[in-house]
Amino acid sequence: MVFRNVIVCHMVPGSEQIVGDVFGHYDQATRPQDLGVIGRYLLSHHDLYLHVIEREQDPRISGQTRGLPAFQKIAEEIGPYVTPYPRYWKNPSDSVAKEFYHWAPEGEPPADTTLTVIVGRIKPGAEPDVARVFAESDAGSLPADLGVTGRWLYSIDDVYVHLLEQETSAAEATRDRHGDKPAFGKVMQDLGPYIEPYRPEKWQGPQDSLATVFYRWQAQD
Repeated sequence: MVFRNVIVCHMVPGSEQIVGDVFGHYDQATRPQDLGVIGRYLLSHHDLYLHVIEREQDPRISGQTRGLPAFQKIAEEIGPYVTPYPRYWKNPSDSVAKEFYHWAPEGEPPADTTLTVIVGRIKPGAEPDVARVFAESDAGSLPADLGVTGRWLYSIDDVYVHLLEQETSAAEATRDRHGDKPAFGKVMQDLGPYIEPYRPEKWQGPQDSLATVFYRWQAQD
């Protein structure tokens, strides 16, 4: 089981290469795996920066809550491009999104999986309703039909982040065919009162809610 944390910030559009290069340097020069970090994704979505940190153990159990050996240096170098998102921000921990739902099927997950990150805006206080919609759906056949091996829902301020893990072959086969399944349409309809696109004026379909990966690192040992 992989444990994930999600950091959400503002990012200057077009600065992905600069930010990715900073992390690339320090991930090679230091050893995040010594702090229990086994991987990270950096993604962008419009003016959002999303940092998905993968750990081998729940940091609440291991006590290893730091994920960046050179945190201060990285923060200084990406500071001109990455800034806090939440209106209530006072310290770095306020940029960590709160997980409010998690689901995974029984048994060992397959070795070959793909992670998709879906972004939207969430109505204030709607987390229990969104969790209920997914719990009802995940109790049915839709996750198996789509090859879902894990689902994590997070919120921070008005941002909603959905990490969807699927078998790679299933993800490729169903990427553009979710709408063919009535059960998927029902989930989207039920979420309507609580979730909307991050940029409604630019949204034409579910594909427009996907964040784009611009940097990926995995520990080799």
